[in-house]
Amino acid sequence: MNDESKTIIIAEAGVNHNGSLERAYDMIDIAAEAGADYVKFQSFRADHLVTRTAAKAEYQKRQTTASESQFEMLKALELNDEMHVRLIDRCKAKSIEFLSTPFDHLSVRYLVNNFNLSLLKISSGDLTNPLVLLEAARTGKKLIISTGMAMMSDIENALSVLAYGYVYTNEQPSRKAFKSAWMSRAGRIAVMRNVIILHCTTEYPTPFEDVNLKAMKSIYSAFGVPVGYSDHTLGIAVPVAAVAMGARVIEKHFTLDKDLDGPDHAASLEPDELKRMVEAIRIAERAMGTGVKTPAASELNNIEIARKSIVASEPIVKGEIFTPENIAIKRPGCGLDPMSYWDLLGSESERDYVRDQLI
Repeated sequence: MNDESKTIIIAEAGVNHNGSLERAYDMIDIAAEAGADYVKFQSFRADHLVTRTAAKAEYQKRQTTASESQFEMLKALELNDEMHVRLIDRCKAKSIEFLSTPFDHLSVRYLVNNFNLSLLKISSGDLTNPLVLLEAARTGKKLIISTGMAMMSDIENALSVLAYGYVYTNEQPSRKAFKSAWMSRAGRIAVMRNVIILHCTTEYPTPFEDVNLKAMKSIYSAFGVPVGYSDHTLGIAVPVAAVAMGARVIEKHFTLDKDLDGPDHAASLEPDELKRMVEAIRIAERAMGTGVKTPAASELNNIEIARKSIVASEPIVKGEIFTPENIAIKRPGCGLDPMSYWDLLGSESERDYVRDQLI
């Protein structure tokens, strides 16, 4: 996370492995082949995440068995200890970074204590969960925080908890203590050094008119924290546009097959789409440039060809007055600057010119 010129691309495997280790292996291989920086899974225990009577989201209902509860759906998608170990080993073998989202404070401890991950991703659903936020900050690790469904006040509250967690270890947590930490210089510096905020819309798939990429600029302006974008739209156009608008991180779900059963497959990229997205983002990065407007090296040779000079539009004899009838502006651009056109009018020619000769 040190190269600010490079967009961090997170290929979100999520729960699209459907509980299969072999499918998760394939997803790691695909993410690595596509050129993503991280492949991200989800670490949770259904018992700690959801009540047994919690309803599914509408998009989950559309993509899963109707009679299955949210608890039952998530229980089947858990990654056990051995699966975590094997997935991390597979990532190392494929030279891609392993990343996971912990969905409760115990899972935060699990990922850090067992695998010493240097980076954690916090979901939009836990933006308002102080137990997860506080535990994550107290690890001292770098964090990427999604902000789907959030108001600016929700983001500020979350950053306040993180500031407190990074800076204070002994004080009793409270709203007042959180706010004080966020207002402190030490708290602000800790957050700015360790946190990236992702703009996000939590609907699968997200309608394009609900994306609101300009919110990234609003978030950065309000909090001064690096921003990125977690995308749930169909296709690759929006994440590429987000990079052009300054996103430091792009997160995007992918799957082996959109037609598989499961809550997130339909709104995910298939392998060829993931590869195209990574390629397009890398092109967008190269195209961003420095922001300084100056001729590019590749166009220098075209200046004389494409620009123009002042020329004689008809034969001119020495001593003749330059007029709009006997001079014009034409290619090539290696003669007198066209901006001198009006200065030249009314003056005497110091020599003879043939038609189209540079003045």
